[in-house]
Amino acid sequence: MYAKANSSSIIKEMIEIATNKTFAENYAQKHHTDAKFGWYRYDTRFAIPIYDDAGELVRYNVFKSRILVRHAKDRKLYLYDILRTKKETSKPLEQ
Repeated sequence: MYAKANSSSIIKEMIEIATNKTFAENYAQKHHTDAKFGWYRYDTRFAIPIYDDAGELVRYNVFKSRILVRHAKDRKLYLYDILRTKKETSKPLEQ
């Protein structure tokens, strides 16, 4: 939850780098008006800086997420949610 909350300040950048677009029809009656033309999902990434006690940057924690976008009755796309936020666990190669 912490990562998702912190990602709100970089929503624009997350959308700009999003890839792997998929489409799904809207089958839920409760979303008939707000997602009349279906849903789009995209993969994206973001990083949160980690600082030590002295305020020096130590590293970044990198996260992968899925963005859920609704295609509304007015034919505009609206960010609906950020889903499946998972921390990237791969380690960089030692130099």
